[in-house]
Amino acid sequence: MKDTFVSKMKYRTKSANRVVGQAMRSTVSASAWISLFIVSAVPAGFSTVAVGQLQAATPNTGLINAAAAVFNASTEKGYVVDSDGGSIEVRNERTGVARSLRVGPHPVSVAVDSQNGRAYIVNAGDGTVSVVDGQTDAVVATLPVGDHPYSIACDSAAGKVYVTRTYSKLLMVIDAATNEVTSLPAGSPDLLVIHQKSHTIYLLSYEMGDLAILNGVTHAITRTSVGMHAWGMVMDQATGTVYIGKPGEGRIAVVEPGSIHPTYIETGGLPCSLAVNERTDTVYAADYSGNAVHVIDGRRKQVVATIPVGTRPEALAVDVDHDRVYVANTGEASISVIDGASNKVVRTEALDAAPYAMAANPAARNVYVATLGRRGSITLSDR
Repeated sequence: MKDTFVSKMKYRTKSANRVVGQAMRSTVSASAWISLFIVSAVPAGFSTVAVGQLQAATPNTGLINAAAAVFNASTEKGYVVDSDGGSIEVRNERTGVARSLRVGPHPVSVAVDSQNGRAYIVNAGDGTVSVVDGQTDAVVATLPVGDHPYSIACDSAAGKVYVTRTYSKLLMVIDAATNEVTSLPAGSPDLLVIHQKSHTIYLLSYEMGDLAILNGVTHAITRTSVGMHAWGMVMDQATGTVYIGKPGEGRIAVVEPGSIHPTYIETGGLPCSLAVNERTDTVYAADYSGNAVHVIDGRRKQVVATIPVGTRPEALAVDVDHDRVYVANTGEASISVIDGASNKVVRTEALDAAPYAMAANPAARNVYVATLGRRGSITLSDR
């Protein structure tokens, strides 16, 4: 069961009436769609705003990505991928207005550039990246990057945007100033994280666990391995430490800056998604099989608490300013809210579709949520 989950976890059944199904690679066409704009009543202090459309009938399967939601603090806008709709939902916190923006077919992930304010959306359906102006919300360029693009990240200070291509040995590089696309040989990476201060890019191949460490300035690559079935990777920007989930082994690989020799933190279960609070040097690991979140002291490199949450937690988001952790419980279509100071769940919010990706906006205390089986996004307000 572990190997089946790990090898296929990029692919998840999407359904309005069945929130979790078998992971598979096929795509089933959707049928009727019902337009929806809901402001629903929920428990005190936690409100839900759903913007978009809701699928009415047929189950739908396809590619998912934990980077399907992101917040750009420089423009105060949240972006959430609507894969089936070929669009992204853009929420402007300055105006309170949310809108749907057409991009390419089957968008799966998004990154934002804090320098130029733009958003970059990976379109898996046609191998392109849509470039969205941060002020006008217009698509200003559509850049071909090749088949099977998957993950994307911006090195804003260096003016570079990096895109992985599953099944390809090339890493695609977009010049943020000119939109010129080039490539670098990098193995076969699926996930990537970037240390913004050193311009170091970590590239993970999830099936084999190969880790390529790319110098973004010289393009020199150092290669190592964290072992097979590695998934979920996060960078602590304050320390430069990389944490990588190992669902197949029930532990987390730790790669310190300047090192190619990983150490390991035992968690048990299936640690499939990671997040970090850089102010407290605390790492959070969602345990998909244990219905829990493991809390890791980043200084001592050990688990200090295990917090029960909802069924099948699959994604995490951290509000650093308010020391909150949000947990996407895909199996029961809910989000658990953890107080980081007490390591306790303070609220669980039921949704009408299963969440699989989230991004937190500390200033507005909003959480942007990508869900399976619905057209559009959900915004949670934790005030």
